[in-house]
Amino acid sequence: MLVKTVTTSVLLPVILILGGIGFAEENSIADLEQLKKQLIGLQQQITEMNKQHAAEIKALREQVDELSRAKPKAAKAEDDIAALRSLAEAEAAKEAVEEEGEEAVFKAGAISLQALNPEISVTGDMVGTYAHLDSEIDHWNFDFRCLGLHLESYLDPYTRFKAAVPINENEAKLGEAYMTRFGVLDDVNLTIGKFRQQFGVVNRWHKHGLDQVDFPLALRKIFGDGGLNQTGVSLEWTMPALGKTSQELTFQVTNGENERLFGDNSWSTPCLLLHYKNFRDLTKDTYLEFGTTSLLGWNDEWQVYAVGEGPLGKKHRRLPSWVFGGDLTLRWEPTERMRYRNAEWRSELYLLDRQVLRPFTVREDTVSAWGAYSYLQTKLARRWDIGIRLDYYEPDYKRYAGLPGVSLMPLAWPEKGAYRWQVGPYITWYQSPFVRFRLEYNHEDGHDMGEPEDRIMLQMIFAAGPHKHERY
Repeated sequence: MLVKTVTTSVLLPVILILGGIGFAEENSIADLEQLKKQLIGLQQQITEMNKQHAAEIKALREQVDELSRAKPKAAKAEDDIAALRSLAEAEAAKEAVEEEGEEAVFKAGAISLQALNPEISVTGDMVGTYAHLDSEIDHWNFDFRCLGLHLESYLDPYTRFKAAVPINENEAKLGEAYMTRFGVLDDVNLTIGKFRQQFGVVNRWHKHGLDQVDFPLALRKIFGDGGLNQTGVSLEWTMPALGKTSQELTFQVTNGENERLFGDNSWSTPCLLLHYKNFRDLTKDTYLEFGTTSLLGWNDEWQVYAVGEGPLGKKHRRLPSWVFGGDLTLRWEPTERMRYRNAEWRSELYLLDRQVLRPFTVREDTVSAWGAYSYLQTKLARRWDIGIRLDYYEPDYKRYAGLPGVSLMPLAWPEKGAYRWQVGPYITWYQSPFVRFRLEYNHEDGHDMGEPEDRIMLQMIFAAGPHKHERY
């Protein structure tokens, strides 16, 4: 609007002048040339004025936009000032109350004794079972299998302490209690205490952290229902990477106190364990992990029998017991949907080679047993997992395995061709990160190791505290 007014005010005199020229015959050609020059000058002035006005309008718009943006910041600053003012008034009121009190209490904010207390978590593992055997009446059983107390604390910047105390309806015992010193050497950690040993994968886990209700059949037959859990020293070495793979080596020296494997170790000879793990990413969504384990221990006390006369007593000779293992895990978990979709396949193999003395001939003999399991599990949705596990176990055949004092069953069996297998589908529902339910069906059968058995189990697991459902 301003540009239009200026333009009109400038052009109007020009038009009048040009009109006058038409009627004034006395004007010379020189005057006409002068008027043309004036007209050109006026046009240039109009162009410059237009540019100047455009620049001024643009600057004004930028100032308006800047003021619009600054208004919320100013409002926020005013809110912050008001909040600080309220906080100062509250602190002043507290000081006034303290001054009115009889005694002032001084606290050191930098030192809190409560922070020195270990973190404590509680886990509960309850299983309701319906079991059917052909020779027995069907029975139900509700078992509070374990109430676990888990303690953890950093003793200093280099050392961590962990302990687990399982409690059931009959007893409370020490499950694990160990101290780990990180970085005792380059990429080497040292663990001292009582711990579940790193034989394969699942032996290291607590029962409440398993993907199924119980440990695999072969693990329970070779190591016992509680798995391999002994007292000693462990060194964990993170080895240099091999190409695109990560490697770990674990070496453990522990008491030979496992009743199933070292029940005749009267001289308390330590046992040795070596575990190697290799981990690699196949794709951004898939990884492969495999490992091998060797366990060596000794037994030295053997029951001797006389043919037709019964037991003669004990004979001492130190003989080795070997257990070899292999594990393989393949897991697919899409990065963008890892909470809703995944698939995992895990398998383990156990091989036993135990040297014994024959009770009648007092000659060395070898007990060989083996077993394996494999399970496939997938996530249907964020809170639902479904899977199935297959188990197989085959003991050695020794006619003297069942004699009193020999202690070979179920590593060896007095009937030839004995074996046991199990299949178990299951489904798990995560009510929350702290509570989950599992429904599992197990069918167990075989040859000369008991009759077929069917079990339906409903498991409920809860966790309270900072550590939740830690596997170990």
